[in-house]
Amino acid sequence: MSKVATRFAPSPTGALHIGGVRTALFNWLFSKNKKGTFHLRIEDTDKERSKNEYKDQIIKSLKWIGIEHDGGEYIQSQKIEDHIKIANELLQNGKAYKCYCSSEEIEEQKKRARQKKMPYIYNRKWRDTDEKDAPKNVKPVIRFKSNIEGSSVLKDLVQGDIEIENSTIEDFIILRNDGTPTYNLSATVDDHQMGMTHIIRGDDHKINTFKQIQIYQAMNWKVPEFAHIPLIHTIEGKKLSKRDNASTLDDYSKIGIMPNALRNYLLRLGWSYQDKEIFTLEESIEHFNLEGIGKSPSKLDISRILSMNEHYIKTIDENDLYQNLFEYCKIYKEKINSDKETKVKSSLSFLKNKAKTLEDIYHNAKFIINNEVNFNEDDFKLIDNKAKKIILEFSKKLSTISKINKENLEPVVNNLIKTNDTNFKGVGQPVRIALTGSKFGPGLYDIVIALGKEEALKRLNKIIS
Repeated sequence: MSKVATRFAPSPTGALHIGGVRTALFNWLFSKNKKGTFHLRIEDTDKERSKNEYKDQIIKSLKWIGIEHDGGEYIQSQKIEDHIKIANELLQNGKAYKCYCSSEEIEEQKKRARQKKMPYIYNRKWRDTDEKDAPKNVKPVIRFKSNIEGSSVLKDLVQGDIEIENSTIEDFIILRNDGTPTYNLSATVDDHQMGMTHIIRGDDHKINTFKQIQIYQAMNWKVPEFAHIPLIHTIEGKKLSKRDNASTLDDYSKIGIMPNALRNYLLRLGWSYQDKEIFTLEESIEHFNLEGIGKSPSKLDISRILSMNEHYIKTIDENDLYQNLFEYCKIYKEKINSDKETKVKSSLSFLKNKAKTLEDIYHNAKFIINNEVNFNEDDFKLIDNKAKKIILEFSKKLSTISKINKENLEPVVNNLIKTNDTNFKGVGQPVRIALTGSKFGPGLYDIVIALGKEEALKRLNKIIS
């Protein structure tokens, strides 16, 4: 048996869709599990909508989530001549024919099918008509001569055996009248030339698979094995589209979902292994198989993604967590300067408290990352004369403490509560606003310890003055 080879074949006509990412992940894991290769094919033949920026974004997104392809990218538009050559070979071998139907004729056929409430199938008018009768002013398309008799069975590695009547597959176009190849021809020729052994893709491609298998058979090529994965639906049960919110990888990285957490979530979206939920990358490769893929659509659940991300935030090594935070801030917020690195790192144990995303950690850490305090206007209004008095007294006491820790800060706060006839909030809130700009955020003692004595006094004195 030849070495396993799979591919992911996106069109660079928009940002990479979350369903595409899962398809790429399943292909990549299957190949790696079988010690095979995984390839990236860029299907850029739609000249109007294909853009280099989307191609770069697709490659960058896959890399972000941990999927790297073997070898260079296979660019479909560079292989057009090969596709045309095969179309002409099929024509010469009597496996395809020129169709001279005008667009008006085709439209009329479609209209009649609509009236009868039947699916449109081209009526095969030119299948056996002599070309001598062809109109001179019509540029023909080339159609594949599909099987008419009997039925075909697809031995699907996920869905099981799927049988359809051959008469339901129309004589599909393989070359348009401008000489450009269509998807089914190009994809088949590319898969053959790339030596693909397994085609794993969404189950919206099932009818294409029946067409493509016929091209393989007509060319006497080895037919690869096919696996069709159920699509991802929204939580309401509708098919997920690029127009849905949170449908691209960028939507997730922007809010601070970590790549490992999202990859783990997508792995479990429609695939299972025993009752295991959390998989390291190595475990994903070791346990992945096509038998574990379910036959029903999966629902994309943002709350489940957030809870998976929270699990990773709580459990991964804090050096790794810092690295994730650093990369996130560099792209989406503001870079964490090297002089703040130690402070942020040593404070992660409380900064990550209750955080579901890297964005949550960033908001908790802003008081360390920024040199200047950015005040929330409504919170700043809470600093009245009584609050200023408490801040002044806290500042004086803080300046006398040599070692800043919870044990030394607690008596100071308790004393201020007593002498000002207030409660913990009455002391903690104004001091927290003075130090961070907001009444919300980490605990008071954590904030003071993270800032250090010198920086904390500087901020408190700024409010007093």
